[in-house]
Amino acid sequence: MPGLGHIAVGVAAGRLQAGAVVSRRRLAAAMCGFAGLSLLPDADVIAFAFGIPYGAPFGHRGAFHSVAIGLALGILAGLVGRALGHRWGRTTLLAVPVAVSHGLLDTLTDGGRGIAVLWPLTGERFFAPWQPIPVSPIGWAVLEWGLRVMLTEVVLFLPLLLYAFWPRRRVTAP
Repeated sequence: MPGLGHIAVGVAAGRLQAGAVVSRRRLAAAMCGFAGLSLLPDADVIAFAFGIPYGAPFGHRGAFHSVAIGLALGILAGLVGRALGHRWGRTTLLAVPVAVSHGLLDTLTDGGRGIAVLWPLTGERFFAPWQPIPVSPIGWAVLEWGLRVMLTEVVLFLPLLLYAFWPRRRVTAP
């Protein structure tokens, strides 16, 4: 997935976290923070630089895309939020589904070798029975069919994007 779907989940959660009456700066920070959290599992692509193959437990779409790691990332995000003055429970309740959603959304794509959503219980990789999201092209192939993938994601995630970016009258200046 090119990331638009992951970002849509993150910015919608950030909008929800920020609440109704908030400064634009705080809203932007919440949306960027949750969007970053939603994209974080894809940092596992660095494994290629260390010679870790795609299909290895810590390869791309492996352990870092699992529910277990998503849970840990969500709890960690809650602790970071608490250190920044946010309520731990509310932040964690939003951060865990955002982090876990990455691997689950990737199971809805139509390419790759599956997602290790149940790691560490099993290293087996899974796809959802229904795969409506075209897999994101890697490298120069993004120029070839990447636009089609992005347009598909815009349609699928439009409700979240509208919720996140629809103007609200109560947002205050800076």
